[in-house]
Amino acid sequence: MNETATLQITFSKDVMGLLGTKPQAAEMAKEFIILGMYQEGRISGGKAAELLGLTKAGFVSLLARKGINYFQHTAEEWDEEVEVVNAWNAANA
Repeated sequence: MNETATLQITFSKDVMGLLGTKPQAAEMAKEFIILGMYQEGRISGGKAAELLGLTKAGFVSLLARKGINYFQHTAEEWDEEVEVVNAWNAANA
């Protein structure tokens, strides 16, 4: 069983008005924190999906709705991917 911890965050009434109810605000904060860690490369997409209680497909869908790229490759990594695909195509032509 996973242990849990509680984090108390104080917001102004104006911010709470934007966030909705306390349960809605808590879920939104959790989502933003996990998505932020994913974007920073601190956790994998699979781990982020797990923490959010989503399938991998559900996580990819969430990223699309939020305008967050699933593929977070550098230009060099994309070049390597292209090389792999080209080599595979050449070997299987």
